[in-house]
Amino acid sequence: MAAALSRALKLPGKKGSDLGEYDPLTQADSEDETEDDDLVLNYPRNGLSPAVADLRDEEEEFDEEEEWRAQRLQREGAGHVEEAGPGRSQGGDSEEKAARVRGAVRTAAFLLPLSCAALLVLLCAFLIPCPQGAPHQPQWERELGDVGGVTSPPLALWDVDGDGLEDVLIGVTNISNDSQPMNAQSKEFSVSAVSGVGGQLLWTRPLREPLFSVQCGLQTGSTDPLWRKPSSACVLISSGHIITVNASTGRTWWTAAVGDVESHAVLLPDLDGDAFPDLLIATLPADQVSDLALVLISGRSGALIGRPVNFNLTAQGKLIGPLLHETLKGAYYVLFGLGTVEGVSLSFIYSQATGGTAASRVSLKEPSWERLRKSNSSSLIHISSASEQVEFLLPLVAGLCHQHNNLDSASVLNSSRSDWILLSGASGQLSVLRESDTHTAWSLGLAAIHTRPALGHFNDDGVPDLLIHQSTNGVRKVQIIDGARGRSLWEAGFVCPRLAVEDSSVLTTSGQSVFLFWAGDPISQAQNVTKVTNQAAAAAEPVLRKLFLFHPYYPTILLQLSSTTDTVLTATVSYQPQQKDASYISVSSRPTSGRRPAAQLLKSLSLRAAIAAAQIVQLPDASRDAGSAKPAAFHLNKFFRRLSFKQVRVTLLDPPLDERMKLLICFMMMTRVNTSSL
Repeated sequence: MAAALSRALKLPGKKGSDLGEYDPLTQADSEDETEDDDLVLNYPRNGLSPAVADLRDEEEEFDEEEEWRAQRLQREGAGHVEEAGPGRSQGGDSEEKAARVRGAVRTAAFLLPLSCAALLVLLCAFLIPCPQGAPHQPQWERELGDVGGVTSPPLALWDVDGDGLEDVLIGVTNISNDSQPMNAQSKEFSVSAVSGVGGQLLWTRPLREPLFSVQCGLQTGSTDPLWRKPSSACVLISSGHIITVNASTGRTWWTAAVGDVESHAVLLPDLDGDAFPDLLIATLPADQVSDLALVLISGRSGALIGRPVNFNLTAQGKLIGPLLHETLKGAYYVLFGLGTVEGVSLSFIYSQATGGTAASRVSLKEPSWERLRKSNSSSLIHISSASEQVEFLLPLVAGLCHQHNNLDSASVLNSSRSDWILLSGASGQLSVLRESDTHTAWSLGLAAIHTRPALGHFNDDGVPDLLIHQSTNGVRKVQIIDGARGRSLWEAGFVCPRLAVEDSSVLTTSGQSVFLFWAGDPISQAQNVTKVTNQAAAAAEPVLRKLFLFHPYYPTILLQLSSTTDTVLTATVSYQPQQKDASYISVSSRPTSGRRPAAQLLKSLSLRAAIAAAQIVQLPDASRDAGSAKPAAFHLNKFFRRLSFKQVRVTLLDPPLDERMKLLICFMMMTRVNTSSL
């Protein structure tokens, strides 16, 4: 205790005494000190231990340094005040207030647009009616009316409900089930719009006459109040009337009585100056003397533009066209005929119908075409050179075999400047005509072909190739012809399924197409044709028909997507761009029990879903490819399940063009498509 008291009495900063110095208090208490006190006396630094002393010294140094810094800041602040004068302090306060105001303004400028954007999003989410897209069903079917025969019902694809996916518009016939003989009074006609997502009925419209054709995509110039986008119309053609209805609701826009209609409608440029595209159809002449009449119709009001223009044709046969063709110089010609293909300028049709002169962009003429005129007094240009009757005429553009005669500008542009495929006669003479001079690029003799070819891309030359099938002696020969040279690229034999339905092709993202066709079981080329025919004839009904998918990458492999005993009447392909998928839509006839006619079934099958569950079929003649080994099932499944599909809008022109010129023309056509779609 004495040692502690002695240390407490010492003044701060005073050094302690040496060990030899006499200290009465310490000396007096020396006898009572413990060992700890003896240890303390051995250290002279104010009686503290070394660690505690060092800590106290550091604290003192830190206090002195902080005091020095504060004095320095005070001196500097005073110096600045003296230099600035007495108004400096008030200026600093005003600048500080201005800085605070600027910060508040910046914060408000940031928060105000953010709040407005959030409010706008909430308004769009809760007040504006947005279409609710239901999940796309991979497979669905719906029964729509009855089938009185084997005639294919009119079919078209168009986005009716605004969900971004194509819906189905189809003609429907209902036959009353009574004891009376079937007549016109026992039939009810209508057109129905069916959702492509799940097969729900969107709207239906009754008709007085059977539907001959349905086409969608005619722009009305108005805005749909439900979807806030330009509305489009569907053109319904019956035997004596043309009715345009709103594609979203089915309500009538205009109606025109045009006599005996024989063809679908052709979309034309604006002829009467009302800023709307006009229409052209082929009818039977009222005078019953001429062979065919072409009628111009206003696309805005449905009124006739002038009078019908009658033509006397030398040949008789199947109606060809009419088709609109635009040459590279911008001259418009209409291709049509009965058993032959004739061409006539659009300006001539307009002048004969109205007695006036067409607009400057329509009155152009193509010199190379005008030289093909039969005579100076004749208005017709003979296009087809074959002696036999023409069965099919279609543009050499992939994807237009199942374009469903849509009236959208992109489809018209695709087919407007292409070469043509000409199929003539029972002998199956297949030719490709050049657009520039209508001369034959190549020709190929085939067996009987009853359906028009399907166009797709087998190789990578950019020219569409042709899928055809020939049926002889109960055997169906499926063949792919090179569109550039006319040589065979692939072929296979199948049991004939007693079915004549058009084939289809779907473009993949890799640039090649997959081909879809109906057939029976594959047969080898070495098999006896007579034996196969007898087996097919002796087979028990109903006949099993199979839908095959073929990809050029595996020429010896087929995928069997589905099979049915129904009679397929027509089929087409619908695309889902966001899902990179496509649906195979077919209309078939299914027999029913009793006296009721066969039911008409509308089916939709997702290709990607069907490929995942498809059956792999190895062609019997796969051994002819000695250099190719049989692929493993794992690699096949991996390859086909990775397929994704897309819809192409613009393709090439004729093959002799230079590749750079092709790219330039495709770019120009894409620019025109984008401009016309705005």
